[in-house]
Amino acid sequence: MQEFAASVTERGQVTIPAEVRKLLGIQKRGKVSFVVEDGQVVLRKPRFTTVESVYGSVKALDKPLDWKEVERIAHEEVAEYHMSKMRRK
Repeated sequence: MQEFAASVTERGQVTIPAEVRKLLGIQKRGKVSFVVEDGQVVLRKPRFTTVESVYGSVKALDKPLDWKEVERIAHEEVAEYHMSKMRRK
């Protein structure tokens, strides 16, 4: 494990050390994700950096869903996510 320290500016900004950027493959003007879990922060490259980068990755629906159906599906997905997290602990 390697540890790198950086200072936080008055505006809350941090410069990611060059070694870390190189290890993660982060380019200038690139994006990063901060994942916070159990008091720990993990910095990583996002899976998808822009809406444009995921456009077309999902097949179009045969028929549109009404808003209530979309909402129901989203609630089920969130519940399943939290249940799987609880199972891992």
